Amino acid sequence: MSENHSKIIAAQAGVELRQVEAVKALLDEGATIPFIARYRKEKTGSLDEVVLGKIRDGLARLVALDARRKAILESLEEQGVLTDELRKSVESVETMTALEDIYLPYRPKRRTRATMAKEKGLQPLAELYNGTGD
Repeated sequence: MSENHSKIIAAQAGVELRQVEAVKALLDEGATIPFIARYRKEKTGSLDEVVLGKIRDGLARLVALDARRKAILESLEEQGVLTDELRKSVESVETMTALEDIYLPYRPKRRTRATMAKEKGLQPLAELYNGTGD
């Protein structure tokens, strides 16, 4: 996780950067929110459970956003439609909804049995069958 995530969360939660990094380190060690609030006040600057929850949720949201961003960039590259402009817009977006909105026109369509049959060249056969009325 980048330091940029910590800066974003610190600004959103209204706390210092060192507090966010301390909470992140404690959460990575497996500590729970109640434990951190009660027994690690010296490390977090006496943050309460509500703020600790916001920090945890914000960090998880940014990690999920980065993972989805990476998957979308890989998909766009496989499709051969990734341009520098599209890459910049995908990398600069800050919410999951906006990211999905950018990806929507490029999202692969659902493959049904009918589309797979058409890809195999069976469309003329189906038209011939339906044309006879049988």
